Amino acid sequence: MKKIIYLMFILAGFVFLNSCSDDDNVPGNPVMDIKTTFASALFGDSLPFSVGVSDTDVPLSTLKAQLFYGEEMVSEAVIRTKTNSEYAGKIYVPYYANIPNGTATLKLILQNIHFTITEKEYDLALTRPDFPYLTLVAADKEYRMSRKSLYNYEFTEVLPMKVAGYIKAPVMGENGNEITFGWEDKVVTEGSVTNIPFSNFPGEYTISFNTFSYEASPFIIAYAIDGVAMQRVDDNNYKLDLNLTKGQELEIGGIENFSDWWIDPDFFTKNADGKLVFVPMDGSYRITANFEKEYLTVEVLKDGNLASLQADGSGAIWIIGNGVGKPSVSGNEVGWDTNKALCLIPIGNKKYQISFVAGSTIKEDDINFKFFHQKGWGGEFKNDAISTTSDLIFVGDGKNGRDAGNLGLAKDVTLVKGAIYVFTVDLSEGNNKAVLTVVKK
Repeated sequence: MKKIIYLMFILAGFVFLNSCSDDDNVPGNPVMDIKTTFASALFGDSLPFSVGVSDTDVPLSTLKAQLFYGEEMVSEAVIRTKTNSEYAGKIYVPYYANIPNGTATLKLILQNIHFTITEKEYDLALTRPDFPYLTLVAADKEYRMSRKSLYNYEFTEVLPMKVAGYIKAPVMGENGNEITFGWEDKVVTEGSVTNIPFSNFPGEYTISFNTFSYEASPFIIAYAIDGVAMQRVDDNNYKLDLNLTKGQELEIGGIENFSDWWIDPDFFTKNADGKLVFVPMDGSYRITANFEKEYLTVEVLKDGNLASLQADGSGAIWIIGNGVGKPSVSGNEVGWDTNKALCLIPIGNKKYQISFVAGSTIKEDDINFKFFHQKGWGGEFKNDAISTTSDLIFVGDGKNGRDAGNLGLAKDVTLVKGAIYVFTVDLSEGNNKAVLTVVKK
């Protein structure tokens, strides 16, 4: 009897496995009933679709809508289809630069859990929206850009030197979206709200934008030295590399409030007519206008790159560390950020110099900085390479309260607020025998 029952279980198992195997081999028949008529759309639309789906044999898996520009799929929407029913969704029609009106391909693909698919294709006529106007959104104001011709928009007003903002286009059609144009990787890009850095000489000028090519203007660098335009580094910094001579007059152009900027006396004096007179020895220099801190930085160059100390004692010396900073130590302390390293001025005979004002560009009661061979890590002046007989400053040796080569204030010394302290590094005896002098003026 037990054997008969056992055999019945075995036979039932075979029947069950055979049934499962048969089900697995059924491909199914996904069926789509398209409820939406597809004919045309605008670039930038969210195109709606509605599809009835069913499969009498196998459960469904997904409904996909895919949009192709030529051979490239540019957009996709995926809907999980758990039951036979009607499903609705939207697929985005991307708005790109330099894509003319044309015909795209819309594919609707229904798939069941056995990966059997049914697919339908539609030709979709696409056109670029002809916006009635655009809006330039700046920090403190919105400017309406009028349509001048197909894709071309502009406005003209009395404007400051820099007008930073992103552009937005109004929603077009019943399926449209608000499209924005911003600044990414130094070009105008759709979908961004990063400010576009328009600039020109202050006064009445025109800002323009083309919604087909994304051409925008103006980007005239209005900042110049002796009529030579400075190059944009970022929104807050512009630079110019120049060959300069000691005593050379320089005229700074285009900076509206330049009379209020801090001028580093190590590098410039200022004439009554507003021109700057260059102080260091003849050479190649990089001048950077920092609009955030409102001052000019000057750095020594060699062969077009930031200079480093050479074996013969020429080149440059840099400061990295705590307790100093220009235009103020409170607002722009160097610290151990190598990007903020201060460049000493070469004064000839292998001597380098920098000055500080106590309480302004150097802390009165605490310093901890070091001289380096370059604007960055690498060669540095440790206590075996630099010495001083100053009664104001000492050179650290790793045991006296400062790391090797780091400078500190001597015991019981506090710098006199408002006094000028001139630091001079003399390499006339060799780079490993530097002598530091500190003089109070």
